[in-house]
Order: sequence, then C-alpha cells, then structure tokens
Amino acid sequence: MNKPVRLALLGCGTVGSEVVRLLHEQSTDLAARIGAPIEIAGIAVRRPNRTRGDLPVDPGLFTTDALGLVKRDDVDVVVEVVGGIEPARTWLVEALRGGKSAVTANKALLAEDGGSLHDAAAEGGADLYYEASVAGAIPLLRPLRESLHGDSITRVTGIVNGTTNFILSGMDATGAGFVEALEEATALGYAEADPTADIEAFDAAAKAAILASLAFHTRVGAADVYREGITEVSAADMASAKAMGCTIKLLCIAERGPGADGTESVSVRVHPAMIPRTHPLASVGDAFNAVFVEAVAAGQLMFYGRGAGGAPTASAVLGDIVAVARNRLAGVRAASESVYADLPIRPMGQAVTRYHISLDVADRAGVLATVAGVFARHDVSIATVRQSGRDTDASLVIVTHRAPDAALAATVEELRGLDIVRSIASVLRVEGGQ
Repeated sequence: MNKPVRLALLGCGTVGSEVVRLLHEQSTDLAARIGAPIEIAGIAVRRPNRTRGDLPVDPGLFTTDALGLVKRDDVDVVVEVVGGIEPARTWLVEALRGGKSAVTANKALLAEDGGSLHDAAAEGGADLYYEASVAGAIPLLRPLRESLHGDSITRVTGIVNGTTNFILSGMDATGAGFVEALEEATALGYAEADPTADIEAFDAAAKAAILASLAFHTRVGAADVYREGITEVSAADMASAKAMGCTIKLLCIAERGPGADGTESVSVRVHPAMIPRTHPLASVGDAFNAVFVEAVAAGQLMFYGRGAGGAPTASAVLGDIVAVARNRLAGVRAASESVYADLPIRPMGQAVTRYHISLDVADRAGVLATVAGVFARHDVSIATVRQSGRDTDASLVIVTHRAPDAALAATVEELRGLDIVRSIASVLRVEGGQ
C-alpha cells in the first residue's frame, strides 16, 4: 500500500460534514480503490470550537487558517466546499499553482472566474475536478468532459435547481400560486430563508455556464447567460399550460449553432418555459434534477437524480477525490480544460424561441385583426389563437411559431402600447414544437 494521500478540507457545513462521514465510513473501500489510504490533514472552518455532534474527526484538525492549511507541504489534495467567490478563489488558485489537485463544489466561482482556476491548474500541473458543482450526485460533468469527448454536442436542456422545480411542480399539481408554493418549499426546507439565488435563477445560470463551457469547448461565464427567474409565473400560467398539454419548468438551455449572420456560436439561457407533457423533462418532479443532452452520434441522453443535499453532493465530491488521488499516485494528470472552439456567445435577441402570450383586451370588433397585424409587422408567425370572455373579461391567448427572440420582444412591446390591450397578463417561452 502506498503512503496516505493527505487531504485539506475547506468548509465543514452540510456538505463538508458528509464528506468527513463518508471518508470515515468507507475508508477501507476507498483505500482499496485508490491504492492508498486517505487522511484528513486539516479542516478549515470559521468556528473551530463549534459543537459538531458525533462527527468522526479529531477536534485538533480544525483551524481558522485556511490559506495556511492550503500551503502546507504535507497536503496533497484540497477540497473546497465553502462557496462564494472570495476567499475561495484565493485558496484554490494557491493550491493549484502549488501543484496540489483541487476538488470543488463552488458553482458560483466556476461560473464567475473558472478560467483563473483552470489557468492555475495548468501552471501547477494539477487536476481540477468539480462534478458536485452542477447536479449533486448525478454523474454529468465527467460524461460531458470524457465520455462524450469524441462526439459533437448540439444542445443541453436541463432542470438544474431543485428549489424552483419543487415550487413549479407544486403549482402544477395543486393550482397554488407562486407565493403559496414558495411558502410550502420554505416550510419543508427546500427553500432557503433568502431564496433569491434560486427563484431569480442565479444558481441555475451559474450551472448553465459550466455546462455550456464543457459541452461546447468554449469559456462561458455567468455574465454570458440570459437569466429570468420564476417569480412572475402565476397559477393562471399553469392553467394555460395544462390546457395546451404542457407544464412549466425553469430550464437551462445551451445550444450550439449558427447565429443570425450564419456564424457558429453558442446561446445560453435560463428562464421558465412551457414544455409538452410528453417531453422527458416534464415528468421530473419534486426537488429532482435532470439534464437532457443531444449529440450528433449519441443522440438523446438524459441524466436524472437528486441534484442537491449534503449526502448526494458529498457523493460527487468523493468521486472526484478518488479520481485525483489515483492520478496523483500514478503520476498523471486528467485531461486539461478544452476551449479550443472558442465560439462567440450569441445574444439572447438572436435565440430562436416561441412565445405564449396572454392578453386582456377590449371587447370590440377588429381586436384580433389589430393584434395579428402587430405580429405580422415583426415577421412573427402565429401558431394558435384562443379568444375567450366578454366585456371586461375578454382575453386572447396567442402561441407563436419559432422566431428570433428580439422580434418577439419587439412584438410584445408594441402590444403594450395598443389602447385595445388593457394588460399583458403573461409572457412565457415555449420549448418543443415548431
């Protein structure tokens, strides 16, 4: 048996504690798989004297000096589960430049400045693994980075935030409004006290950036992702979706293809969308995650499972620890960052989408013709129209064919200025169909 691989753990919260437990409970099997035992050299925390129940770890391993722990000569691998941009970036860059492999679950940092981490890894000849950053226990990033590396991925569509999926699934099942569904999610522990990162889609946008970077061999950052949260999704929207045989999900969508000028480019967006109930993602309920990958040779693949939680996320972290430890013992590195394509990012306005638009309109002759004329002026083709109600309850529900998002947005803006349109009740994108 080789000498132990020494581990520095940065953070010991929900995920970090589970990493410690799994390292302890599976120590014999992990040593057999790696070819050497794993030892914890130290654990960096803010409050080292805090009671941590029956956590199987020597209290003397806790320290508040994370940077000092990372710099120690007896540390081989650094595992970061603290989150946030700084000081996590400083710690990881220091480790990687020093030749220490790193495992992180930090989606925000990877989406904001993953390039600096990859550059540091290349400089230090170290591995950077981050399977846990996007979909918890679901093996997703390694298939994109390795298994499908010989294929050409054209599109990635996913449900990558459990909180929003729980909320939208509840609205679909019960007819509840957004506020009521959020309150239930908070009471059951699916939503944080401050749910902004989830419901405003910051979390999903960071994950979309990571997925797009791997899928399309191009550095994609959080700023490149169009983002729209779920706070405006209403019970009426859900009812309209049901009437169309659809449901509403918060989707991350990354596509590779020609832009308006015909140049190959990448489009990355996160927003609520109606999808047909026949689509595989429509049946993904509760707080589960699923990602649908489309590739030229492999065709359509779906990855499904629990995308969050201490134990599922720790499972992905341990998988990465095993990989980097094996590489270290073998004296090899994993495949480095692949960004050879370096494709431009397509603006949201050039993304080709469909719209579901619900209008409250005046009840008088010629309304439909006037509204249809607006769509025609912007070269947006109407797929279906549903007209209902009388007097103050008169409404139009219009579903368009696919068109550039900029044209659809301009259509909606002109509709807002019509005196016959009392209000625009909702505007939702529709995925699937023509």
